[in-house]
Amino acid sequence: MKFNVKIFADGADKGAMLELYAKPWVSGFTTNPTLMRKAGIRDYEAFARDILAAIPDRPISLEVFADEFDEMERQARLIASWADNVYVKIPVTNTRREPSLDLICRLSHAGVKLNVTALLTLAQVRDVSHALGGGAPSYVSVFAGRIADTGVDPLPLMSAAVEIVRMYPDMELIWASPRELLNLVQADQIGCHIITVTNDILRKLDLVGRDLGEYSLDTVKMFYEDARKSGFTL
Repeated sequence: MKFNVKIFADGADKGAMLELYAKPWVSGFTTNPTLMRKAGIRDYEAFARDILAAIPDRPISLEVFADEFDEMERQARLIASWADNVYVKIPVTNTRREPSLDLICRLSHAGVKLNVTALLTLAQVRDVSHALGGGAPSYVSVFAGRIADTGVDPLPLMSAAVEIVRMYPDMELIWASPRELLNLVQADQIGCHIITVTNDILRKLDLVGRDLGEYSLDTVKMFYEDARKSGFTL
């Protein structure tokens, strides 16, 4: 199955990133401090520069990690200077729930390519898009998976977000934090520009379009073989 939505690999393991770099259908990469911590990254700049040297021709999103806006700005400008394919991730607010809109507007209109992250409401999409409008190329990253985690269907919100972002030609909407492969299909169907996908979900791509009857039989065979190998008796 061919998708129009661009697939960005989400992670911080260099080996996995380079393996996915060899796949022509992976259009870009994203990471964040949490993924870096899980991957055991200790030196932020060394890791980032290493990845940027290895992957020079696809967008890579790297996130600031400050909480004060002046330090966010300093980090953002530094990170952006490392390579032309860098998109700097700025959170929609700091930890005190203070909106980062002024910083976003200032950086974007200074030519810094941004990926504004951790959005979960349509109001945030409107405000961030307005702040970015007319600036450098940018991404608006809505965490649809986290919306779903609260028991709310993210599809109506994401569909509305597509229409908001559509008004800005240099802006793209990211369906972030997907929870299952179905989210890739959903993002494609509503015209979302990008979806960030982890390795766990990417491994399921071969299942797209699979005959459900055959998949059912494979599931039965799996249960049977595992019971046989375990030597169960009654």
